[in-house]
Amino acid sequence: MSSEIMKTEVISAIIILSSFLSCRSDQVPQKVPAKPGKQEMADLNRYLVQKDREIIENYVERKKLKMTESPTGLWYYIKDEGKGEYLKDNDRIVMNYECYLLDGTICYSSSDLGPKEIVLGKTELEPGLNEGLKLLKPGAEALFILPPFLAYGLIGDGKKIPSRTIIVYSVNIPAEK
Repeated sequence: MSSEIMKTEVISAIIILSSFLSCRSDQVPQKVPAKPGKQEMADLNRYLVQKDREIIENYVERKKLKMTESPTGLWYYIKDEGKGEYLKDNDRIVMNYECYLLDGTICYSSSDLGPKEIVLGKTELEPGLNEGLKLLKPGAEALFILPPFLAYGLIGDGKKIPSRTIIVYSVNIPAEK
């Protein structure tokens, strides 16, 4: 036999043998982890909320901010109360704002995008921002820190705000004329 035929037979035998060995099923099947139950998910959620709260407390302390935490978990500081009645659902307002991450990265701002005109309670806003705006009066200026569950949650906004991110809003509601 020629050496070329022997090489071809050896290569063919190796391929057949490796195919045979790779098809053997003496490997232990991988066990698929069970889905977490409701209690496990609730525990995980409580843990994440607590960790976010610790991060916010740390930020507030480091920046020496005089913030208050609402029962829902929104952190706020009202720099200027403004005048008149508190904002409420269905009020049409114009808002100057800056939205940024805890590291200072600016995500959105009215200086780039223009003031935001909204109808409170009707326009799609982060739940924490919607809540915070109702603490204000025309002419007010405030700082809000929104934990992920009051902001963009697990998915982020798909643009500039990553998933599970704490965001800060600095807002100013111009006084009514």
